[in-house]
Amino acid sequence: MSLLSPPPARPDLGLDRAAQWAELRRSGRWDLVVIGGGATGLGVALDAAARGWRVALFETHDLAEGTSSRSTKLLHGGVRYLAQGHWPLVREALHERAAVLAHAPHLAQPLPFVVPAYGWVRQALHAVGLSAYGWLAGRRGLGATEILSARQTRACLPTVQAHRLRGSVKYWDGQFDDARLALALARTAAAHGALVLNHCPVVAFTHVGGRLTGVEVQDRESGERLSVSAACVINATGVWVDAVQRLGGGALSAAKVTPSQGVHLVVDRAFLPGGHALLVPKTSDGRVLFAIPWLGKTLLGTTDTARSDVPYEPEPTAAEVDFILQEAGRVLQQAPTRADVRSVWVGLRPLVRAPHSSDATASLSREHSVWTNPDGLVSVTGGKWTTYRAMAEDVLAHCQRNGSLPPAPPVTEHLPLWGRPSAPTRPLVPLSEWPGLHSYGSDATHISTLPGADRPLWTENGQVCLNEAMVRHAVRSEMARTVSDVLARRCRLLFLDAQRAHDLAPRVGELLAEELGPHFDAIASVQACQALAQRYLTLP
Repeated sequence: MSLLSPPPARPDLGLDRAAQWAELRRSGRWDLVVIGGGATGLGVALDAAARGWRVALFETHDLAEGTSSRSTKLLHGGVRYLAQGHWPLVREALHERAAVLAHAPHLAQPLPFVVPAYGWVRQALHAVGLSAYGWLAGRRGLGATEILSARQTRACLPTVQAHRLRGSVKYWDGQFDDARLALALARTAAAHGALVLNHCPVVAFTHVGGRLTGVEVQDRESGERLSVSAACVINATGVWVDAVQRLGGGALSAAKVTPSQGVHLVVDRAFLPGGHALLVPKTSDGRVLFAIPWLGKTLLGTTDTARSDVPYEPEPTAAEVDFILQEAGRVLQQAPTRADVRSVWVGLRPLVRAPHSSDATASLSREHSVWTNPDGLVSVTGGKWTTYRAMAEDVLAHCQRNGSLPPAPPVTEHLPLWGRPSAPTRPLVPLSEWPGLHSYGSDATHISTLPGADRPLWTENGQVCLNEAMVRHAVRSEMARTVSDVLARRCRLLFLDAQRAHDLAPRVGELLAEELGPHFDAIASVQACQALAQRYLTLP
């Protein structure tokens, strides 16, 4: 196969959705179509575009709206995976953790973790395991593993349960803003010539002689439907990968995904003040519990519960909520209650189904899988946010081996992502603190010139977390099309305080109506966001 000519380099004008759709109408055949705008699909689109291929990506809903905005916000090798003996997976993830931290320091940063120990033996075991974790990181390590006394532990975690506390082990990992990192991937891919469209589902596949030759897409806003020809089509839809395979019809292999859901509760920062996270490596039922300072709040989670279905808005069970609250109460002086929860949200993990696997999702591999259907559709699932870049390289290598893409070397290992500050003049604001204009990196200067930069919508302790200019930027340069797009993923208010998001939705709807024009149904968009906020407020 010959390499199709890439589009000419152009200055980045942001993700202008109308311009993207107009370009799709003009374009002919593409080297690559990617289905799915989560971490994996965006990673593939960026990698392919950076190599010079013509790439179009389509997302049914909003970018990262599914699993990829509902992670535990950690860039990590996986302490639990180390204990399970998955050393190669841990080593790869630690390598990739360093790459993400370097590529987007305004959105991904090191975070110290403290593992309290209520017995000398347990502290020693933690020290051995976490020292091995640091050793695997090698020169990409973020800090030394330390054994702390009880007094030092309380200095790091002022609200830790002190009764019978013997000490702790401190180690380093990374945290990030997942939805905004997804936007950075999309902006970077677009700057390299990729076409990226959200709210644009693939509704059919096209075949000639039994071979997949492209897709049909439909714009949710206008209803317009277009046929898109491509040399290669990649299904990167996570837990929905099996459903997309069925879209093409014909004989399919057995289901590849075992869905697992992870529940997260957000409570006030007072439950875990300071800049250290807390890890309980083995809860009463053998799971892991995190308490993480994130964007001015405390994030508690998570669970690992098998599901037989893949709803777009999964809901927690009462048992999952009780588990998180009870386990947090064992290690915190003040046990959080249901009344303390500001938002609850659930993500679905696309765990790769193994033959004769057990029903326990905690035992399933976190590695990814890539395969080609008889008609040529390439699918990928599994993995996690930390390894999105390595997954993308593997997917494209698979496409090169099966002949659907020509040879071209990977180039993303040292490629900065959109918004990366070129030379920070001051220390970056930690992700544990409230978000603000600093979250936008190099875009901050431009946003400060937009109308409404002096009109705040959401403030915390004197920090402007959202203003009218940020909403306008979300529409003009980040393809926000709904109130939920803004309040859930362009800023993270829905995930941090669902009641505040509910109350702010009407004003955001007014601003979107100004930006999007008369075709935008502000009432319906506000109502949809408020209904979602109510779900994030309601505990079973």
